[in-house]
Amino acid sequence: MIHKQYENGEKLGEECGVFGIYDFGGNDVASAIYYGLFALQHRGQESCGIAVSDTRGPKGIVKSHKGMGLVNEVFTPEVLEGLKGDIGLGHTRYSTAGSSTRENAQPLVLNYIKGTLGLAHNGNLINAPELRRELEYTGAIFQTTIDSEVIAYHIARERVRTASVEEAVARAMDKIKGAYSLVIMSPRKLIGARDPFGFRPLCIGKRDQAYILASETCALETIGAEFVRDVEPGEIVTITPDGIQSDRSHCIAKEQEARCIFEYIYFARPDSHFDGVSVYQSRIRAGRFLAMDAPVDADLVTGVPESGNAAALGYSLQSGIPYGTAFVKNGYVGRTFISPGQSSRESGVRIKLNVLREAVKDKRIVLIDDSIVRGTTSGRIVSMLREAGAKEVHMRISSPPFLYPCYFGTDVPARDQLIAYNRSVEEICRIIGADSLEYLGVERLGEMIDGLPHCTACFTGKYPLDPPEEDIRGEFKK
Repeated sequence: MIHKQYENGEKLGEECGVFGIYDFGGNDVASAIYYGLFALQHRGQESCGIAVSDTRGPKGIVKSHKGMGLVNEVFTPEVLEGLKGDIGLGHTRYSTAGSSTRENAQPLVLNYIKGTLGLAHNGNLINAPELRRELEYTGAIFQTTIDSEVIAYHIARERVRTASVEEAVARAMDKIKGAYSLVIMSPRKLIGARDPFGFRPLCIGKRDQAYILASETCALETIGAEFVRDVEPGEIVTITPDGIQSDRSHCIAKEQEARCIFEYIYFARPDSHFDGVSVYQSRIRAGRFLAMDAPVDADLVTGVPESGNAAALGYSLQSGIPYGTAFVKNGYVGRTFISPGQSSRESGVRIKLNVLREAVKDKRIVLIDDSIVRGTTSGRIVSMLREAGAKEVHMRISSPPFLYPCYFGTDVPARDQLIAYNRSVEEICRIIGADSLEYLGVERLGEMIDGLPHCTACFTGKYPLDPPEEDIRGEFKK
């Protein structure tokens, strides 16, 4: 497996958005999946795919298309026209484990003795290498390097011994460990499953006679569907024309659940809700807490677009310091652009962001961002503000410092690549060139999300599951 480096140099990556729909009215669902994926594009810009089937036709026929690139690059009107079916899956991917190739794009579609199985997965398994070896020694041949295929194989294998696909999913969940939100398509069923800790989000929606499973509520709103409820941590939901069945046999005590706090801080779109908490409101609260705990005299509060904006507004509301726009973002810079050589003066940050000189000249600035990973981007942005005439730049971060790697689907790098590892806040402040630097306290995270149990392992090293003994992240491979 290959650990993916940051395309943007600093921002975290997150593994994937999933979307599934079953239209009991018999309408084609490919266009709804397309727009659902479009709404989930922020969760992965590397590859995407759609797989559909017609429940009224012969069993086992699945049409699919996937490729490298953004949703609107991979799917043309002609491609969507050829994807006929009333049940389907969609996936948009960012790789934290498994190389960046078309073969690793999802959804995965397996043909096996019981028919076909489609699967889309968001998360990371910590025991994937062990499960992969177990399957390989019994003759399994893998087409990809992703742990999602390990899940699909285990479901298919259990299905041969069980009466239903949902029972097979339940048995597979007994074996797999880590973070997973799954959407699974069998010839006549749409199934959603969420790991017992609830690391990644998954929700249920409804539009007319169609039911939807999606990573975020923003995808439901994009296609005009109403939110029904979240899939609970550990729950398996089975959607058929007879309704929704629920299996909660894998649910654990509420206090043991461990939602990824970075869904609220950065990953999820601000207009989404996750387990009853507004992402936007959680970011506003983070900014308010920063203003309470790390006040500073200043003239303007601004956020690093886009993820720092809501927290910056919260800081402004609490402190009374005016909130303003200090950056213009180039909306046409996509996931990739020509990368200048080391000898070039161009900077990737400057290509994406320009400073509004009139907004910052001769002012003391409070600059809010969601995180500092390696510190390179933060240093460039502070430098840009100073060059534009800012008198002071005080940086406030709406998360605690990263000190430990993540094994559950967030692309936090190895400890020696983290700027906060073995450095004090004062040292980091000097490195990025700010006048002052403060982070959100770990104790504030629970308040930020209404007391929901959450995972803080990347800040504290307290993992809800024991970290893997094997190198699932590929950090030590050449």
